[in-house]
Amino acid sequence: MKASPSRHRFIARPQAAALLLCALFGMAGAASAKEAEPAAKPQPPRSAAEILAQSPASDWQALDLENTLQMDLPQGPVVITLATRFAPRHSANIRALVRGGYFDGLAILRVQDGFVTQWGDPNGSAAERARPLPAEASAKLPAEFSAALAGLPFTPLKETDGWAPVNGYVDAFPVGADPKTGRAWLAHCYGMVGAGRGNEADSSTGSSLYAVIGHAPRALDLNITTVGRVLKGIEHLSSLPRGGANMGFYDKPAQGLGIQRVRMLADMPEAERPALELLRPDSATFAALQDARRNRTGWSVYNPGRIELCTGLPPTRAADATRRSP
Repeated sequence: MKASPSRHRFIARPQAAALLLCALFGMAGAASAKEAEPAAKPQPPRSAAEILAQSPASDWQALDLENTLQMDLPQGPVVITLATRFAPRHSANIRALVRGGYFDGLAILRVQDGFVTQWGDPNGSAAERARPLPAEASAKLPAEFSAALAGLPFTPLKETDGWAPVNGYVDAFPVGADPKTGRAWLAHCYGMVGAGRGNEADSSTGSSLYAVIGHAPRALDLNITTVGRVLKGIEHLSSLPRGGANMGFYDKPAQGLGIQRVRMLADMPEAERPALELLRPDSATFAALQDARRNRTGWSVYNPGRIELCTGLPPTRAADATRRSP
């Protein structure tokens, strides 16, 4: 006797139910096994040194040879890059002074502890004995205390301070800015270079220069034309004997260290030219570096979670020794 279709359907249902239960138990078992797997350990944060060592070459930029100079002192070379976006007239005048040999044989005039090292003509205040400016250099320049913020390749810093509504970096330089006025200016951080002036705001020519060798004197911002930054050799300026009680000026001209010569890098033989490059402030490496500086690990016991404009400057490195491919 043939089994009825209904009987076959009745027998098939428990088989399907068994298959479904097996599938469900299999899925549950797989899920349990997956949950039982140990979670991957979080990677420790990279140090600043590791971030720089692993950075691609594309995050670095070569020096502007036409706007970087080398001042040779008995202790060693001092390399200074000029801030052409902020002080174009002073930068052009300094180039003319350098190429005219103006600084060669002049001297360090002043070393004030915790403040600045200044150099120029020891006889600059005596018109009859002062060294004449080269014909290509100007004896009168406008003050260049600030520049238009619009159009600058400005990389903002999230931290603010009392010296500027906004802080950040342009090229190799620390910058304060005020979006309300649309102005930006160079900050007096350690290693920054300014043009000495008299009482008149427009009395600087770049013939007398100083470098900050102490805590950032930010009260000078917007009061003096800042013309550049020391990229290499700041130790040769900061370790000099301190001057006298008159703001660090040397009492006797013989105390001042002689400047051997000053050259623009573009005019130097390639074999003598310093091979340096700067970290681009708009790069991913710089952003990672700033985070590492904010969140210090290892030796640090207390983590402040912040940085200052002057402690976050884009670093310089030797190009040949550490260049890496992207």
